[in-house]
This record gives sequence, structure tokens and C-alpha cells, in this order.
Amino acid sequence: MVYLEQFRFPDAEVEFDFFLRQKRTCYDTYYPFQILSKHRFEQIDFEPVTILYGGNGTGKSTVLNIIAQKLHLLREAPFNQSSFYEDYLELCSFESAAHLPKDSRIITSDDVFDYMLNIRNLNEGIDRKREMLFEEYLDTKFAKFRMKSLDDYEQLKRVNNARRKTQSQFIRSELMDNVREYSNGESAFLYFTEKVTENALFLLDEPKNSLSPAKQQELVKFIEDSARFFGCQFVIATHSPFVLAIRGAKIYDLDEEPVDVKRWTELENVRAYYDFFKKHASEF
Repeated sequence: MVYLEQFRFPDAEVEFDFFLRQKRTCYDTYYPFQILSKHRFEQIDFEPVTILYGGNGTGKSTVLNIIAQKLHLLREAPFNQSSFYEDYLELCSFESAAHLPKDSRIITSDDVFDYMLNIRNLNEGIDRKREMLFEEYLDTKFAKFRMKSLDDYEQLKRVNNARRKTQSQFIRSELMDNVREYSNGESAFLYFTEKVTENALFLLDEPKNSLSPAKQQELVKFIEDSARFFGCQFVIATHSPFVLAIRGAKIYDLDEEPVDVKRWTELENVRAYYDFFKKHASEF
């Protein structure tokens, strides 16, 4: 499924005209101006899976953030902006087949990390509460309590509750179970499967982070199935050879100037892996 068909960025000439109209001439940063134009990256034509490939600083994440903001997609983690961000967005344009689905979103590595951290913090809070309940159980069960008025009714119920139950029964009745903790890779993969729903557009920024090679291949299968059977469209920023190998993906090489479309086997990073393993093939 293709919801977003095309996205256009301002070229160097349009950016130059914009700067001429500015009254001030000294700024700390013009970001995101002059990031994509220096690679002559002016337009993306999308497929069900489109991948942005390139080294650090080539603008992969910048492209995803610009698209997400222009399309008003859902997002969780904040990102760096500048005084010129809204000006840049006004110079961008896009074409879509229909209204973008409301569940469309951008997912970043910060989102995944925050998810894992929140689970850990939640469990730490549950553990602290459990220790407090251990003390409360003993104090309540063996308290010398006598009801003197209706004001003591709630305390009476707690005393009776503690005396009817064992310590473990009392704790379970007063406290939720710990959230199951997975490995970082399992948690990251679980996050993607929870957030990627049917019939929507998803921008994934470096989804390989925290994923082992095996989990990356599981994610690839999940993305392929979601695009093929469940009406999803993906735009992915990555240099992972596993993700780059997604069947039918259109890959933009941001290391090239101008930016060019390539097969995944032509990419420098993939070739480096290939040459390395070919050199050591006799050791396997």
C-alpha cells in the first residue's frame, strides 16, 4: 500500500532565495536548511517500503523528522528543532493518494529506549511498594485493634483482610504483578509489534538499534508481512544490511551526490560486509 506517493524538498536555489529575504545575517544554525540540498536531494518517490541509506550526518533522520512534521504524524520522543524549522517545512510539499491514516507515526530509537526504561522503572516502583506492603501486613495482622466508631470501619476491613490471608495472598491482592522484563532486543522488537498497526504509514529511524542480527531478521519479516498483507507503508532510515535486504524496497543512497537509487547489494556498507566474510570464508 502507498499512502504517501511523493515528497519534495527545497533545492539550493530556493534556499538561497529564502536567505536573501532574511533581515538578520548571523545565526547559530540554519538547520534543516543546507543539509539535503548539498546532496542535491530534492524529491522522494515512495514505494510500499522505501529506505534511506547513508553514513552519519547524511541527513537520514532529518528527512524522517521533516516528513513526520509536515504530515503531522504521531510521535512520542521530542526531537531537535531550530528557529528555521517551520520555515523549511513551508517550502516542502508532498502528494498522497488519500488522507493519511490516523495511526500513522514516526518511531525513533529514543522511543524504543524510553519504552524499555519505563518498564524497568515501573518494576522498580512495584518492588519498593512490595517491601512497604510486607511491613504493612505484619503491622496490620498483629495490631491490637478495637473498633470504637464508624471512622474505624476501613481499618477494620484491612485488619480482617490481613488476618484472613497469608502474607503472599495479601501482597498479591494489594499489588499488581511485575511487568515481564525481556532482553533489550526482545523489548525493542515487542515495541515495534505493538506500535505498527494495520493500514497506516510508519517512519522508522534506525530500527536495528538494540536488536541482535537474529532479531533484525525477525523485524524484516514483520515489515515485509505488514507491507504485503496488512496495508502498511514504511519509510526507513538505516544502514543495517539485514534491513536493507527487505524484498522490493526502494533504496535512496544519501552518500551519493546527487542522491541516487541503488540495489542493496551495491551499497558500500553491504559490500564491506560481503568482502569481509568472503575473505574469511575458509574459517567457517
